[in-house]
Amino acid sequence: MAKLRAGVIGVGHLGQHHARLYASLQDSMLVGVVDQDSGRASLIARQYGAQTYDGLPDLLKHVDLVSIAVPTSAHYPVAKACLEAGKHVLVEKPIAVLPMEARELVELATINRCTLQVGHSERFNPIMQLMRPHIRRPVLFEGQRMSVYGERGTDVDVVLDLMIHDLDLVLSCNPGRVEEVRAAGLSVRSSTNDVANAYIQFESGSVASLVASRVSLKAMRQLRLFQPDGYLWMDFQSRQGVIGRRTPESGARPMVAVEEVHAGDDEPLRLQLESFLQAIRTQSCPVVSGEDGTAALELAHHVLSAIKTFGTRAI
Repeated sequence: MAKLRAGVIGVGHLGQHHARLYASLQDSMLVGVVDQDSGRASLIARQYGAQTYDGLPDLLKHVDLVSIAVPTSAHYPVAKACLEAGKHVLVEKPIAVLPMEARELVELATINRCTLQVGHSERFNPIMQLMRPHIRRPVLFEGQRMSVYGERGTDVDVVLDLMIHDLDLVLSCNPGRVEEVRAAGLSVRSSTNDVANAYIQFESGSVASLVASRVSLKAMRQLRLFQPDGYLWMDFQSRQGVIGRRTPESGARPMVAVEEVHAGDDEPLRLQLESFLQAIRTQSCPVVSGEDGTAALELAHHVLSAIKTFGTRAI
């Protein structure tokens, strides 16, 4: 079976790893790359045995699929051009800046029979995959996602940059329709919110409390889920976790059996790209579909609207 021909659009911090993996995966071959920095594009192309192309239209003549790893503000126009050309698309999160743009991309993928996958990579984090079978009707979600300050990603609000990972994870647990969103945010270093706190209540009664910051002294990516029969704790950096299970009552108090787990060292991006290639081959719905990416983006905008209602404060 012929390998799928892959192209990478944007070979900066994230895109370089897409290029590396497409060049090494059994089911794909890296054909070419495009980047506004021609020197950077040439460097990555030479490193992985690919070609550089003068622009997007030229690249699209030679590939079956693309990864889009450009700044968020360019996700929509670049993905639109690729889908209109009939190419399968993996676009880094968020799928777009605006929900209306995301919905148009989903429609284009359907019309042109293209696979559209969104790069919510935490779905492929080994600790999340290990915990997935243990997730049963969570009542409370508590998420903390912190990073140290850097210029990368500051073209958008921290809600679209970081919190959207946890919004997608919460929605993937099927908590039901969103009933209420309350949120607050702060601008510290950039022109948008660098810190945000969101409280989301679902019609089912489930509640999510999420904090995101890109001005932290240290990085942290953790999620806790509390459910009727116990709780789960996940650390997406160390890939360690805890499974707590209620046991039959002993005397007056219910007991909790605690199991510490470690999920191993599989690279989430590799698992994500393998899943993307499999979805293309089998013409099946990707693990993180365009609809999933749109749902996370819509919820992110509910959070942003709630922050505006509360009032964004600069310090």
